[in-house]
Amino acid sequence: MEFLQNGFFSSALPVSYWVFLLLTDFGCNLMNLRAFSWNPCKRLGLLLFWPSGSTEFQVIGHTLLENPTIYWLACEEMTIYKLMCFKRKVIGFWDIPDPGQMDDEASSLKKDQLTAKHPTENAVQAGDILSQVSQTHDVIMALDKTISSMEVQLASARAAKSDNENVSPMVIKSGNEHLKERPKVFFVMGIITAFSSRKRRDSIRETWMPKGEELKKLETEKGIIIRFVIGHSASPGGVLDRAIEAEDEQHKDFLRLNHVEGYHELSSKTQLYFSTAVAMWDADFYIKVDDDVHINLGMVSSTLARHRSKPRVYIGCMKSGPVLAQKGVKYHEPEYWKFGEEGNKYFRHATGQIYAISKDLATYISVNRHILHRYANEDVSLGSWFIGLDVEHIDDRSLCCGTAPDCEWKAQAGNPCAASFDWSCSGICKSVERMEEVHQRCGEGDEAIWHTSF
Repeated sequence: MEFLQNGFFSSALPVSYWVFLLLTDFGCNLMNLRAFSWNPCKRLGLLLFWPSGSTEFQVIGHTLLENPTIYWLACEEMTIYKLMCFKRKVIGFWDIPDPGQMDDEASSLKKDQLTAKHPTENAVQAGDILSQVSQTHDVIMALDKTISSMEVQLASARAAKSDNENVSPMVIKSGNEHLKERPKVFFVMGIITAFSSRKRRDSIRETWMPKGEELKKLETEKGIIIRFVIGHSASPGGVLDRAIEAEDEQHKDFLRLNHVEGYHELSSKTQLYFSTAVAMWDADFYIKVDDDVHINLGMVSSTLARHRSKPRVYIGCMKSGPVLAQKGVKYHEPEYWKFGEEGNKYFRHATGQIYAISKDLATYISVNRHILHRYANEDVSLGSWFIGLDVEHIDDRSLCCGTAPDCEWKAQAGNPCAASFDWSCSGICKSVERMEEVHQRCGEGDEAIWHTSF
């Protein structure tokens, strides 16, 4: 097949045909639904035709490429239209003939092969090409991963720019981390808290959360960020905000949001938490946890490490509770009618006490936060944002152990829980009084996080 200089065959290849472009040590399946570009220095380009289901293929075009950018395109119907080579301007096209023409050429090629004088030489040449084809999968995966990473970086940059433009003066005052290049970390854990929860925060600081220099060491040595997450009052700068500022000055463990605090605003707060965290830290995972839950950081780290290579994961204790249509009850769903008939259940989603999402999902929330619908319950909202995406839901029951004796038995058996709380209270019942007890009976040991590899 000739390499044409200013023209291409307009007919398309149907889905039953596979076409490959080989550039000596590089090849790619043209049916991939992405558009890529790649710049080799100098490569021999071979255009291969491979009927679907066949073990044979034929070379239908070749040329010597010097500093080109190769584009291959596919439409939604998986029909290839053309392959173009660029060098600032179009320098030519490979002719992709219609299926009938290819069938004729395939028959002709087969006859030529049967009458060839040097079958061994031909077999070796075909074997070399097949060897190149067999190496394309890893290259495709590497390219796909690189492009996905670039997409995440671009989305994160946009989110950071947006957050910097919209950040309140109070948030700027609490630190200039928004303006710095994002540090790479393992995970960010945001502990959702309220103005009235000072004693809860202190109970956590006295048990499972490191303080002061230990907290800084956790960040630098383990790449683990832990912050209490809170917004501001309806009257910014008032007594409630000043109390938080004083507490933050003492402990330096807050993440302040440009958000008005209120129980019925938890969906908005959670959404803004992920957006802010993505803008500040380049983490593999982002975790949301309530301030009345006991955490074993070593177990959480080990759990997340097992899923580190996956692009889009949603980890938690998955549930599907009833949609409560009755007004006045806790967890009432004003939009109950959207979920079907009375008595229906929600789609599967992680319980709100603790869950983790991977970088891609947190970035997705950040980029699309202005158009993501928020239901009355924040755990339902989060689950709804992922329901139409290609997301792996991971149901990990170590993230929802009961308090003693449940978590105690597991700890004694050498398998401590990652998180513990009481289902009846949607957290540890009377957590201020009982957090120390739960920590003593169910904790993995204060040194466990420092000896955990991930």
